[in-house]
Amino acid sequence: MKAFTVLNGIAGLLDKANIDTDQIIPKQFLRKIERSGFGKHLFHDWRFLDDAGEKPNPEFVLNLPRYRGATILVTRDNFGCGSSREHAPWALEDYGFRSIIAPSFADIFFSNCFKNGMLPIVLDESKVEEIFQSVFKKEGAKLTVDLEKQLVFTEEGKSYSFEVDSFRKHCLLNGLDDIGLTLQKADKIQKFEESNQKDVPWLYRNVV
Repeated sequence: MKAFTVLNGIAGLLDKANIDTDQIIPKQFLRKIERSGFGKHLFHDWRFLDDAGEKPNPEFVLNLPRYRGATILVTRDNFGCGSSREHAPWALEDYGFRSIIAPSFADIFFSNCFKNGMLPIVLDESKVEEIFQSVFKKEGAKLTVDLEKQLVFTEEGKSYSFEVDSFRKHCLLNGLDDIGLTLQKADKIQKFEESNQKDVPWLYRNVV
């Protein structure tokens, strides 16, 4: 998992509340367990006019040239609601988003973002509206997200502080997912297995 420190990137605006995970990544694309390859299906029913995903919808906001290459998504209340599919953050991250700013998120989606190297940021609705207005003023407008300082900066120089759990912050700053956290204790795990094998050798007789 890539470490997250300071992100300076183009912001994409998705002015819609209650976006559920089936809209983020429709169920017909949930046929793989690998994390890669889902970005091309992100917001499929909105981004494309055909089932094959070959005809972009020119009216869908993220298809506009001004948001091309966006790495920060600014959206509305209750983002990521619906089913708990982890493919939703997989699709967002594979598409290129590293941070999402909204007034609120569905709990399971919020947690899954951290596990997949993305930073979901909760800000008051009024502050999110200010960021919407700032980004909308300029084509290709960027935002800066500083995880260490827990601040979001607009190009106009305005800053917004956000809260983040200290453990989740540590994991993002160091690029640690659940597997990475476990591997940090690999030596202790190996020592335990060696000791435990001497104490209860019958448990290890059929272990390959």
